Amino acid sequence: MSASLVLDVLAAHPDRPTLSDHEQNLNAAEVISAVRDMAEKLAGYQVIAVLADNSVNWVLADLAALQLGAVHLPLPTFFSPAQMVNALTQAGAAAVLTDQPERIVTLGLGFECRWTRGLLSMMCRQVERPVLPNGCAKISFTSGSTGSPKGVCLSAVGLMATARAIQETLSPLGVTKHLAVLPLSLLLENSAGIYATLLNGSQVHLPSLASLGWRGMAGFDPAALQQSVVANQPHSMILVPELLKVWTVYLLATQQVAPDSLRFVAVGGAHVDPALIMQARQAGIPAYEGYGLTECGSVVSLNRPGDEGTGVGRVLPHVQLRLNNGEVHLQTSAFLGYTGSTALPAPALHEFATGDLGELDAQGHLHLRGRSKNLLISSFGRNISPEWVESVLLAHHAILQAVVLGDARPWLVAVIVPMPGVNPAHVDAAVTQANAQLPDYARIQRWLVSPPLTLTNGLATGNGRPQRLAISQHFAQAIESLYRLEETTP
Repeated sequence: MSASLVLDVLAAHPDRPTLSDHEQNLNAAEVISAVRDMAEKLAGYQVIAVLADNSVNWVLADLAALQLGAVHLPLPTFFSPAQMVNALTQAGAAAVLTDQPERIVTLGLGFECRWTRGLLSMMCRQVERPVLPNGCAKISFTSGSTGSPKGVCLSAVGLMATARAIQETLSPLGVTKHLAVLPLSLLLENSAGIYATLLNGSQVHLPSLASLGWRGMAGFDPAALQQSVVANQPHSMILVPELLKVWTVYLLATQQVAPDSLRFVAVGGAHVDPALIMQARQAGIPAYEGYGLTECGSVVSLNRPGDEGTGVGRVLPHVQLRLNNGEVHLQTSAFLGYTGSTALPAPALHEFATGDLGELDAQGHLHLRGRSKNLLISSFGRNISPEWVESVLLAHHAILQAVVLGDARPWLVAVIVPMPGVNPAHVDAAVTQANAQLPDYARIQRWLVSPPLTLTNGLATGNGRPQRLAISQHFAQAIESLYRLEETTP
């Protein structure tokens, strides 16, 4: 039904440009035909994973899964092998559509190539039918706040309600061409970039991630992003704060501006400094902050031209919000539960406690006041449990204590207490070995060596648990120096 909703919108204007990448440029009628063709190739599988670069075919596979009533499992390309195995196993995926078949084979899960079409290969295996919530259409593992996160099971109805709310909120802006910059495996680009744009009858352009400036651990190249935006002249984009920052700094440093075709650049996934929003606009980027969660189908609130404030925007109409002792609780029709859960919420009980503290102003705009939990959210919008990374560090004999920090930063730092008698070279080697066990977004890039964290110095509890706030405050100046050192290192 949800795929039909999108296809019905496309059918109303069959000649309208709809999906394009470096190889294909499809109008609405061609997209409808291609979705039906893809659905024939994917028929018979309950859970279909996709591990691939951004492309027209990625979107066709997603819409085909919706058309079939199958479950789509988007696999982030930055997942470690262990996280990939975890996601495929928890979801019970019997098929993977991928442009990286060798990565799937080396996981040792029994996948074999069934067919190849262009750059995509269909990898299949025999697996028991998974137990998933009724109505599950998509499983999102986001970036993985731990080494083996649970997948969020989302309904097609809820995903389309989110997309429709975004589309209706932004329709006055007259957006007819969206440039997909974030990986499609991220729900934010999937829901707000693809579904909302197609429901608006608009075009989505899907360059490869490398051509947009994504460089993995080497960072992000803002010159490539600027070149792509200038070449494609989009009306809208979605960015995470770190991409907005590096693009803004690049434009200001090179005395360039973003193309005046841009009407709306949504920024979400992590906290955005209001000063960065203002700097971006000085560089010609019409940046507007929003807020969302995977469990809610992505976007929950949004600022837009003519209706913005200092918070994260007005709560969208498909969301019910309740403040419980200052914590934001949200309810939508998207959230069905988690993979592996023995007790899934009943249909009327989809409220989700976010861990975020907030308040509503008189205009109905949401203001966030910090997090009630330890979860770190990088400026790339990736969720990271510090305890997970610390456990990997502490597995090495050279390290006695470790505390990981880096909320709203592009990468992580650590405060490390070496074992007595261990020299700095051994600590360096331990961190290097730990990083090799972690995905790139969860690696420690720089670290401080500290005396023991104890109850006496106020940096630990009596049973040795680190006092995170006290530690971050105690080492604030030194930590800031680490980030400045990285920024100034040629």
